[in-house]
Amino acid sequence: MPIDFSNKPGLVIYFTAGDPDLSTTRDMAIAAIDSGADVIELGVPFSDPLADGPVIQRASERAVAKGTRLSDVLGICKEIRDARPQAGIILFSYLNPVVRFGMEAFAKAAKEAGADGVLLTDLIVEEAGGYLPLMQKYDLAPVFLAAPTSPDSRLKAIAEASQGFVYAISRVGITGAQTELANDAQGLVERIKRFTKLPVALGFGVSTPQHVRAVAEFADAAVVGSAIVALVEKTPAADAAKAVGDFVRSLKSGS
Repeated sequence: MPIDFSNKPGLVIYFTAGDPDLSTTRDMAIAAIDSGADVIELGVPFSDPLADGPVIQRASERAVAKGTRLSDVLGICKEIRDARPQAGIILFSYLNPVVRFGMEAFAKAAKEAGADGVLLTDLIVEEAGGYLPLMQKYDLAPVFLAAPTSPDSRLKAIAEASQGFVYAISRVGITGAQTELANDAQGLVERIKRFTKLPVALGFGVSTPQHVRAVAEFADAAVVGSAIVALVEKTPAADAAKAVGDFVRSLKSGS
């Protein structure tokens, strides 16, 4: 999956699918793409999202309460793909819903839905032996998380297993908007780039146009999640797509 982040700053925008509802998720994703997002991460809501902070946890709870399932997220993925054929789309999920769906059935369905790749947040590269061949079989890019606490040997393994891009975590802990970027974020990106020519996207805590502008100085793209989900939480569904589009434009312009 070639990802083009040459139109700096590159932007990966995360949505919790089904929050506030599935049709609004589709409309927000299309608005984000039209406003400059390079990649959409469609988050599969899960009842126990341990890696996520309170904003995304609440979004996941709302979507789960409405009955949003993995199959629904695949359906929305297909609608976004049909509407915007050139957009990058990554399915973002915890492992449990995928295992319940069936790993190969999921890979096949993800490809049919038009996804470019998959990020399973709690599947570590050391345990991905059965997963990686399925990603290759169905021409899907596996994306892995790389943390600042990882030794070089692990970063090398992550870089070698990843396709599309490598997702660098700016800090350890849970997701959530921050006032400042972590001090070691640039160092992590530089370490990852020693092992791969893939683009590196930096996430966890990136939430303002100023953050995105700073990230663009040393990484290929910024991942913005909690700030988007918080905006959705406080915006009426009828206004959400416009609000997201306006915010993404501000992120892309860096001001």
